[in-house]
Amino acid sequence: MRPTPAPTSSPALQALQKRLQHEFANPKLLVQALTHRSFSADHYERIEFLGDSVLNLAVAGLLYERLKDLPEGDLSRARANLVKEDTLHKLAVVLGLPDLLRLGEGEARSGGKNRPSMLADALEAVIGAVYLDAGYDKADQLVRRLFKDVEVNPKMKAIGKDPKTELQEWLQGRKMHLPLYRVVGTTGAAHMQTFEVECAITEYGRAERGTGVSRRAGEQAAATAMLAFVKTLAS
Repeated sequence: MRPTPAPTSSPALQALQKRLQHEFANPKLLVQALTHRSFSADHYERIEFLGDSVLNLAVAGLLYERLKDLPEGDLSRARANLVKEDTLHKLAVVLGLPDLLRLGEGEARSGGKNRPSMLADALEAVIGAVYLDAGYDKADQLVRRLFKDVEVNPKMKAIGKDPKTELQEWLQGRKMHLPLYRVVGTTGAAHMQTFEVECAITEYGRAERGTGVSRRAGEQAAATAMLAFVKTLAS
């Protein structure tokens, strides 16, 4: 009997690397980026955390170049629209990530591979994996390839703000540090988790919490709570 190929050398992962236009020196990073916590303790969440920051920096650079006349606040709104869950979900589907996610049985039965929040997280993890494997320049090139067909124009500034963007702009307008987000707890089965997220503002020594069915949703809820607090200071 022919042995089962190791995940790092499977034809599916080889094909993904061709779509990414990046051949991993350490393919285990890519495998981890596609592994949900319901499947293994060696999952993607830490790499996703890193990929989120890399993605935001790369998109900020892209917008700075393409939208030369937009002020800071409008650039922030444009970036928020490019890195939102819906956009990342669509890009993940184009890359074929739904069929490559490694999920536990419960998560797989509940349709996890098609869940927008999970696919958006996995895409960020893949970006983080490229960064760890080859450095920022390669990750930046990947982000630019991913977004090359995504429309970027000044009208993006007119799209409504989400709570995280509104809070960021409120702080930037007062020359304050950006908020810090961290997951402080998770509850529920692996395929039906609730994330509790903390949003902290250094200058106030203040932290607010929110919960959601994904890390992203938890961050938005925490930002909403923090917005309510900072607006009381301005009233």
